[in-house]
Amino acid sequence: MESIVPLLEAAQLASRSIKALPDAEKQALLHTLAASLEENANDIIRENKKDLDQMPDADPKKDRLLLNADRIRGLAESLRDIAALPDPANQVLSEKKLDNGLLVRKLTVPLGVVGVIYESRPNVTVDVAALCLRSGNACVLRGGTDAFYTNTCLVALIKQALLGAGVDPAAVQLLPVDRAHVGELLTAVKYIDILIPRGSQQLIDYVRAQSRVPVIETGAGVCHTYVEQTADLEKAGQIVTNAKVSRPSVCNALDTVLVDRAVAGKFLPLLAPSLAAYNVEIFADGEAYDILQQAAYPQLQKASAEDFGREFLDFKCSVKVVGGLDEALEHIRVYSSKHSEAIVSNNAVASERFLNEVDAAAVYVNASTRFTDGGVFGLGAEIGISTQKLHARGPFALEKLVTEKWVVYGDGQVR
Repeated sequence: MESIVPLLEAAQLASRSIKALPDAEKQALLHTLAASLEENANDIIRENKKDLDQMPDADPKKDRLLLNADRIRGLAESLRDIAALPDPANQVLSEKKLDNGLLVRKLTVPLGVVGVIYESRPNVTVDVAALCLRSGNACVLRGGTDAFYTNTCLVALIKQALLGAGVDPAAVQLLPVDRAHVGELLTAVKYIDILIPRGSQQLIDYVRAQSRVPVIETGAGVCHTYVEQTADLEKAGQIVTNAKVSRPSVCNALDTVLVDRAVAGKFLPLLAPSLAAYNVEIFADGEAYDILQQAAYPQLQKASAEDFGREFLDFKCSVKVVGGLDEALEHIRVYSSKHSEAIVSNNAVASERFLNEVDAAAVYVNASTRFTDGGVFGLGAEIGISTQKLHARGPFALEKLVTEKWVVYGDGQVR
């Protein structure tokens, strides 16, 4: 394909079709798609295996790429959850009558055409399509080469459901994976209303620097958990372990443990066996290294400067001993990607300071950062976790896929 403009133009025209679809029909469309995913699970798994077979087992992105029967059922349930949420479009935000008789209303309306660039996450294909369709938007999807076969299969099922609902199937477009077309997408201001990169920091930085289309950033998470000196250390160990090992390849997984010096000698030997059970490689600063070495931690390295502020996406983390809350806050200020940060503490004053002073999309007291997720927060699903401050922050989900429109009713008034 020499140009993706015909695909973009078709998506823009199709956006009118989905925008005009009544709420009940959009709900029915998502239920139909959910059933289709379950009915065609074997086909999806077969195509997914083609992608998996091309990725080395040691690649941490392989877990993100995997679709099995349980994950497909989860995607179907997510679609039903999205269908059950209220339509964020066509809501009256305000209404007033001016002294001159004009009736002025502010409404929510779909964004139009949402472009998403993402890597190795075929579940994003379904989540984005469902969220966009539910809110009356068309979407243009540019997945990575890693998930080519899976994404092709999923979009074919989505288009089939659109046709069955009498909606222009171009409302969901899967772009070619040829990188030559990325530049064309980033400058398609005539066709794309908003662009969302989801993936590595390198991808996000590139899109932000090159795009002429407005960008909402989602993705990279450098997440810290600070174990404060009053923490319940058993509870802290469970929280840190869950945040690191439950699914290390995702953006809300823990990257750095900060431990108060007053409890480091007790906490790190307590934590060591639970991380060692998962073969977690630890990159420790000087004090933490000495403590963990005495505890005979098997996968221990001395940390370099680059190991702080690093998103590992693997069974790896860094550990640093700090001299109290102020030092922990300063470390997070310097190294955080403003995604998700946590404190484990029984000190209410310290906890409130942490909540108030840490600049991140989600901040936790005595809980794992792994909860930062649109589905967990009751939003149905998410396009990603936004780490910026304009338009959306945190789980970027259904409620944020709209903008505002003023409509004015008059009777011949002139100014």
